[in-house]
Amino acid sequence: MKKFGIIAGGGDLPLIISNNLKKNKFEVFIIGIKNNFNSNKFKGKFNFVEHKIGSLTKILNSLKKEKINQIIFAGSIKRPSYKDYSFDLKALQFLRQYNIDKLGDNNLLKSISNYFQQNGYKFIKWRKYCPELFIDNKSITTIKPSDIAYVNLKKSLEIFKYFGKSDVGQSIIAQNKMILGLEAAEGTDELIKRCTKYKRIGDKGILVKLMKYNQDERFDLPTIGIDTLKKLKKFNYEGIFIQKNFCIIINKNEVIKYANNNNLFIEGINKS
Repeated sequence: MKKFGIIAGGGDLPLIISNNLKKNKFEVFIIGIKNNFNSNKFKGKFNFVEHKIGSLTKILNSLKKEKINQIIFAGSIKRPSYKDYSFDLKALQFLRQYNIDKLGDNNLLKSISNYFQQNGYKFIKWRKYCPELFIDNKSITTIKPSDIAYVNLKKSLEIFKYFGKSDVGQSIIAQNKMILGLEAAEGTDELIKRCTKYKRIGDKGILVKLMKYNQDERFDLPTIGIDTLKKLKKFNYEGIFIQKNFCIIINKNEVIKYANNNNLFIEGINKS
């Protein structure tokens, strides 16, 4: 039986991937990152260990002990900093080699990938095992975008393409044919809140969520969930456009139900 290792942070995604791999007859071993990983979700279901983010030697030793060479990164992990964590020798060598404090998220993930691959590990593309997390059709809600929403989308895609090869965020908000904000380190929920103060009289505005142009699909796929929709409702947005087949929807049925009940659209698009 093929065995996968999942280096797991917070949120529901690590458990969803683990369950789907198990259904596909794969063996799964979890390495949970302390202060991010919720072990209660895995107890009695999967074998796991927990290590600090700075304990790179222990992480590598656990993979070696379990005879794992194919791995997945899943879940949210707080960005490491020299000031906030204790690091073992291997971790310190990694930090100094790649100078991570000066890297954006995408380049940081590339550096981590390169490091693990140099040590004999392969990151796998896991999307095919979790098709229920994605959409491949245009619209999944009864609510449809307005004409002005499509105009705002076109503007968003132009700007995203311009910035897309830079290591910037995965989300844009547009209203009245203007870009109100591009996601920075604060995350999507805070972007939604921040851009509200820039709104003018006119349409409600939209959120667009896409992969970066230079992004590796094995890491940090754009994600929405019920909290995203609640923020859009709270701050009176019209809805969200997401990239077909590449944007994760956590608890999709719950998200669709909430959107339909609150006059929000969710529509899939192709990134041009």
